[in-house]
Amino acid sequence: MLSSFIRRNKPKAEMTFLEHLDDLRVSMLRVLGVFAVGMVAALIFYEETPVLLNRPLEWAKHPETSPVGFVLGQSSEGLKAIPELKEFTFMGVWKVLMYAAFGVGIALSSPVFLYETARFVGPALTDREKRVLVPFCFAALILFLAGASLAFLWLCPMSVQIWHHFAVGLKMDVIWQASDYYGFVIMMCLLTGLTFQFPLALIVVMWLEIVRPRTLLKHWRGMLFGIMCLVALITPIAEPVSLLVMTGVLFSFYLVAVAVGTAVVRRKRVARGDSADPEDDDIDDDDDGPDGDDDPDGGPDAPVRPASSRTSSTPAVATEPERPRRLPPPAEGDLSSLD
Repeated sequence: MLSSFIRRNKPKAEMTFLEHLDDLRVSMLRVLGVFAVGMVAALIFYEETPVLLNRPLEWAKHPETSPVGFVLGQSSEGLKAIPELKEFTFMGVWKVLMYAAFGVGIALSSPVFLYETARFVGPALTDREKRVLVPFCFAALILFLAGASLAFLWLCPMSVQIWHHFAVGLKMDVIWQASDYYGFVIMMCLLTGLTFQFPLALIVVMWLEIVRPRTLLKHWRGMLFGIMCLVALITPIAEPVSLLVMTGVLFSFYLVAVAVGTAVVRRKRVARGDSADPEDDDIDDDDDGPDGDDDPDGGPDAPVRPASSRTSSTPAVATEPERPRRLPPPAEGDLSSLD
């Protein structure tokens, strides 16, 4: 049991269907095992994890201490005077611990998840596709970390500042509850990291030839509107600055993904022996007849020539005179035969 959990006993080419399912189960157990180790480690060192998650709040109070303080607004005196986070129930404290453990588990298990995915689908790919798989998984990890870092460094502190600004304008005294704050930071980083996988998903869809690159470029206005709606959903307030910046970043990813997908599809089609441009598949040869020959008059849209021109070009064929049809004999007693 332990040996099968650590390594595969057979090469995938020799596995049966049930053995493939068992290998998938082992891969999932490995990912869940690393995730559980991360959660247990976060619960053991529970005093250090909140220190890291409190950074966006501290950067919102004191933007000059932030690595990206130049893009954060000025903090008000009321925000600087906010006391430490509070929690009023026992279950709230447990939720804080779970949020911190969940974030650490996701951070540690995401590279293992990518590795197990590549290891499981790798034998079904060609040598050319295997060479692309490693950069693809590496790009997925880098984009996820970039999105999570953007949310941790900029979106979370800016959202705290905007929330406090609205609370002051509404004459409300907001008590910062720890479970709500930690849940907000974890979910914001996770959703932004997953959103940054958007260009890779586009490349996969184009590589599978489900959607053509030129079709994506033709509908760029609808894609821009969809990206803006997605950014408005993942950002808690969708204020103009973060909305425009995130929309610009994702739309740039969209253009880069279309360019990369175009090059990938061209190479795939050329290696397969097809035309490099997928649009060539829709061009019909108007010079071909219904039987595939080059007769321009044989197509369905060919003009109909007059009957005189058609009969004059074909030799006359002698036909026999039509014989009179022989009627059946009259029935017995029928007097119509006497007429």
